[in-house]
Amino acid sequence: MNWEEAVAFALSLPGTEMSTSYGAPAVKANGHTILSPGREAGSFCLHIDRDTVEMLMETDPDNWWQTPHYAGWPAVLVRHESADTDRVRLMIERARDQAASRPRPRPRPVKKG
Repeated sequence: MNWEEAVAFALSLPGTEMSTSYGAPAVKANGHTILSPGREAGSFCLHIDRDTVEMLMETDPDNWWQTPHYAGWPAVLVRHESADTDRVRLMIERARDQAASRPRPRPRPVKKG
């Protein structure tokens, strides 16, 4: 599943929208990022709880991985070549559910001048 396919699937879920995060395209739910392009070619980033990140990397490290940039954060890289698209979709749904259950972030103040 490549970035475009992941985005299309995520946007088919209730309460999701295309937005930006740190100036890059991102899919959000309830104001929280669930998918972003990531910083590594051939992968996209799934924003999900750290326990799930650890489980995914332990059970399938060829498809779910992190660089030092993501270590310790609730985010995991997903290789485009992942053969288990059903699991990828399930994890996107889980990330959406987690985001939907969190309080909506407060708006950032607008800089003047």
